[in-house]
Amino acid sequence: MRRRNFLQQLAPLGAGLLGAQALLARTDPAMKLGLNPPYLKPGDMLGITCPASSIEPKDARYTEVMVAKWGFKTRIGSTVGKHWQRFAGTDMERAADFQRMIDDPYIRAIIFGRGGYGVIRMMDFINWDNFKKHPKWLVGYSDITALHCHVNRNFSIPTIHARMAGGFNAVEDESEISLRDALSGKQVDYRWKAHPLNRAGKATGMLVGGNLSMIYAMQASPSELDTNNKILFIEDVSEYKYTVDRMLMNLKRSGKLNNLAGLIIGGFTGTKPEGDMYFTMSMEQIILEKVKDCSFPVSFSFPAGHQNPNLAIKLGVHYTLFTGSGESNLTEITDPHPVLPLQPFLDSIAPITADSIIQIP
Repeated sequence: MRRRNFLQQLAPLGAGLLGAQALLARTDPAMKLGLNPPYLKPGDMLGITCPASSIEPKDARYTEVMVAKWGFKTRIGSTVGKHWQRFAGTDMERAADFQRMIDDPYIRAIIFGRGGYGVIRMMDFINWDNFKKHPKWLVGYSDITALHCHVNRNFSIPTIHARMAGGFNAVEDESEISLRDALSGKQVDYRWKAHPLNRAGKATGMLVGGNLSMIYAMQASPSELDTNNKILFIEDVSEYKYTVDRMLMNLKRSGKLNNLAGLIIGGFTGTKPEGDMYFTMSMEQIILEKVKDCSFPVSFSFPAGHQNPNLAIKLGVHYTLFTGSGESNLTEITDPHPVLPLQPFLDSIAPITADSIIQIP
């Protein structure tokens, strides 16, 4: 025999191993790519650019002074101080400035100037090839959620939802300290007081999300967020309650809320009062109504969003979320080591028969 039969038996086994690796890659996109931005060390450089609304040079100066105290250098982009319509330059000018930042090998992180509106107008002009090979931290929130969604969906590269250059002050506060810690690689471990309407439970998964309006705007596009088995974080500002309800209904009807591992709600600040007399549900009730048929934990009042503090969170990495009666806890998993599903691997191996057993003379 039997050598031929034995080798024939090994072939499906090898194919099974390759298939198992492919299955693991599909199960966890971050492991498939395995490229995370390196954390910063003293002497590293941060870029400041404005892909949406503008900031003035004096605002960027606050950031320069602060990050210098952290031991980092700063490179200011050409869009800082520039104005066109409501944006920090034309779409092509903003795209070109961002492109220079992601292609510059000396820049290890990019802090965006301000949100507002404009990222969606310029993001399709970006060539991401260098970024995929040499990723760097992208830092921002609000309108920058468009980039968080795009990078997570297409490249599975972590980004940071945090305060931007336009919000830095002369005195370091909790928001800025959390950003410094995130850039330096400190493990995220946040605890906050439980809200009475929380749904208790424990979840583990990749954290995704950001500004609800931008998650909604990314629907049915190449930047549409994948929420399946993820912990979703949402926040927003200056919306009517009915518009929040409408966006959440879109996420519900499109299946984005059905298979979450967990849901974290940050600040929903500056809600517009006009018309509230016709919509008396609270913001918490509006959100809970959309997930009432699901069993995952829901945690309100996470200290991030258009508010102070706006704690830095790394999107695209794994966390454990615990929601209890007294407090909620979000802890980063620094080495998730997902377990390879065994049954698909076993199913790929050809059955052993009497003819395939090696005969020892």
